[in-house]
Amino acid sequence: MAREKFQTLTEQMFYILLCLQRECCGVDVMERTARMTEGRVVIGPGTLYSLLESFQQEGFIQETRAEGRRRSYQITVKGRLRLEVEVRRLRQQTEDYQKFGEGAEA
Repeated sequence: MAREKFQTLTEQMFYILLCLQRECCGVDVMERTARMTEGRVVIGPGTLYSLLESFQQEGFIQETRAEGRRRSYQITVKGRLRLEVEVRRLRQQTEDYQKFGEGAEA
């Protein structure tokens, strides 16, 4: 069975959508992600612009402004719902670890 393209989000995907809760351009996304994660998650330009295009095609984000080569984006309702699904998935993983992780009996 083929896996749905955005069934789970990578860290880069997660932080792009998180950043785009406020309108911003690609450079802003890279800078915000670095600040939010204290440099733990790095999004390079190739990854960023490829994901922005994929997210647009999927309807997760929309372009809001274009000034020359600089384009701004914002998350859509569909994108926000996808982000919320991912947050629930991550919370469930954390709960599972707390119940069954190191030292716990499975």
